[in-house]
Amino acid sequence: MDSKRLGIIGGMGPKATAVFMDKIIENTVAECDQDHIDMIILNHATLPDRTKVILEGNGDVFLHAISRDVKLLELAETANIAIPCNTSHYYYDPIQAMTEIPIIHMVDETLREVRNRFGENSKVGVLATNGTVRSGVYQKSCDKFNLQLHTPVDADQEQIMQVIYNVKSDIPIQPQHLEAIIHDLIGKGQCQCVILACTELSCIPLSPETAAYCIDAMDVLVKKSIELSGKRMKRRV
Repeated sequence: MDSKRLGIIGGMGPKATAVFMDKIIENTVAECDQDHIDMIILNHATLPDRTKVILEGNGDVFLHAISRDVKLLELAETANIAIPCNTSHYYYDPIQAMTEIPIIHMVDETLREVRNRFGENSKVGVLATNGTVRSGVYQKSCDKFNLQLHTPVDADQEQIMQVIYNVKSDIPIQPQHLEAIIHDLIGKGQCQCVILACTELSCIPLSPETAAYCIDAMDVLVKKSIELSGKRMKRRV
């Protein structure tokens, strides 16, 4: 497969975008600079907060802002577009309608990975923003792949949101707090796995014991981005 230029609409948040780029570089089989993927990265940090626009019903504001990014990536002749933000995929269809360039569906690819690894009818916990949870984007994809979605109780969801916005604010995070919620979902929720469905959560190091229960949506997007760009994975992320 020929090498293809990858477009990235990032900035949601900036640190998560940097982690996403690093993971692509770290996991691409390459022996020299020229073996790596050409990437056009738009770190559009001033995009409206996705959770806020979803909950307030102001999606047009977000779509107007992101439409300029899509046009720039068209001018840059990118072959595929990755958007490392789970919540933004609530607007996947209208964003894809803006361009003929394929946009990798982060949520669908993640649930496809869950189904392939754990089988249909598996119970899946999801750690995400309030916007992602209430939008139903993961529920819709679970229905498509015949999986059962399980969301945290309100108290845990509030704590997850605090963790996510602490990462955005560069406030130190204790991984144990996140790990306790994950183990609750596995134990009390009786889930087969837990999806890290917010790219800020991908910035938090988990113990190997906890990570064994998790599928990171960002890692799935990394893998698909490398493959569609005509490169090979160095290792499974």
